[in-house]
Amino acid sequence: MDSDLVTIRNIGPATAKSLMAVGIPDAATLHRLGADAAYAMLLAGGERPHFIGYYVMHMALQGRPWNDCKGDEKAALRQRFDALVADVRGDPLSGLEAELDVIGLRRPG
Repeated sequence: MDSDLVTIRNIGPATAKSLMAVGIPDAATLHRLGADAAYAMLLAGGERPHFIGYYVMHMALQGRPWNDCKGDEKAALRQRFDALVADVRGDPLSGLEAELDVIGLRRPG
């Protein structure tokens, strides 16, 4: 792999490969795009939504440990993640969340 993406804290070879596959070739491009735009590109490219991957990317671009995301910050990122997935996928509820909503077990907003 010829990319400096793996020099960013928390970005490993698998994530770097996925980013390159959707047109993000290097660390400078990822920093310029930001986590939201980059994650939207991953989703549009077929990546399955995964909240941990989303907030890890946010932490990575801030040079923070992946597990530094907690409390109100994590809750705010969860709302942004859900909105991003809904925007890219066109369906705010999918998979397990949709089933939980049907039986009334999903937490509100």
